[in-house]
Amino acid sequence: MSGVELIATATFGLEAIVAQEVKDLGYQNVLVENGKVTFTADLSAICRANLWLRTADRVRLKVGEFKATTFDELFEKTKALPWPELIPANANFPVEGKSIKSTLFSVSDCQAIVKKAVVESMKNKYNQQWFEEQGPVFKIEVALLKDMATLTIDTTGPGLHKRGYRRLASKAPIKETLAAAMILLARWHPDTTLLDPFCGSGTIPIEAALIGQNIAPGMNREFVSEKWPSIPRELWRQARKETHDLANYDQPLEIMGTDIDDEVVKIARNNALEAEVGEHIHLQRMSFTEISSKKKYGKIICNPPYGERLGELRAIEKMYQEMGKAFSKLDTWSFYILSSNPRFENLFGKPATKKRKLYNGDIKVDYYQYFGPRPPKRRDGEPRADRE
Repeated sequence: MSGVELIATATFGLEAIVAQEVKDLGYQNVLVENGKVTFTADLSAICRANLWLRTADRVRLKVGEFKATTFDELFEKTKALPWPELIPANANFPVEGKSIKSTLFSVSDCQAIVKKAVVESMKNKYNQQWFEEQGPVFKIEVALLKDMATLTIDTTGPGLHKRGYRRLASKAPIKETLAAAMILLARWHPDTTLLDPFCGSGTIPIEAALIGQNIAPGMNREFVSEKWPSIPRELWRQARKETHDLANYDQPLEIMGTDIDDEVVKIARNNALEAEVGEHIHLQRMSFTEISSKKKYGKIICNPPYGERLGELRAIEKMYQEMGKAFSKLDTWSFYILSSNPRFENLFGKPATKKRKLYNGDIKVDYYQYFGPRPPKRRDGEPRADRE
């Protein structure tokens, strides 16, 4: 295994952000489709993509793609793929699947057929009839979309949002990948003040600190493909060394997070310490109605409560009105707010400069972006990155 084709899976609405991250890693031939970004690279890309991608869900190794309208076709074409070149004889290779608008709609049958085909392929190579599957994990996925079957192997393990720092969480924590995407979409720069007045367990401030100091989100966790014999340990060593070499721990940051719940703020502090960015984030108990700043320019990036039940909804809508009044005090700042309420702009009292459709888990949301006035140029003559 030398040159590889990889798929970085993405939550709906984040594909372009993931694609830009892939390009920023130096990889070309990037294809963007719904829910995924495909690219070709060398073997080290498995290591680097897992360590560096902030907004992708996971990284899959693409084994093959073909049309399949019958189970026989699925079996034969799967069997013909180079499984023994990828999977060792002692591997644990479970199969999962999904089928959308395809003739082969029974996911369980498709999984069983793919499993059988892979076993048959490996029997021929390894000259054995039984595989104990006690070794490294190579989780195979068969994904059928409009009769096109895509066969991949997961290189990540637990999803990329599992950074490892969030040991404790508030009631409805935002995924780390979505939080990172919100910050990237806001074009926040580390020399700009950032405030999250609904910080919860601290995910947005922590992700901002990681971005601000160029700390790889996967630096302190492990990946299932680290145990694959086909990827030399030296590639992982070099990739991890790169994360340390490129981290800018001396970058000063002004990041603040507040929440009305004192216990939640304590959780946020613990998570920030786990992420090793605690000294760069100021966290305190405060109502969003009390927010103020001596800084003329800054960005509020937040994910306030949605309130899906009727009684809660009324309280949330009142909160949005109060947010509009409270945020207006920072009239030279920019605001980036995630909400599932279609009336948000009316309640907030101002139409957004721009909005983007996203998903927070299974909830359809809009990312409302309010651009403040452009700050003056920095001393080096470059404009500050306070606007999109």
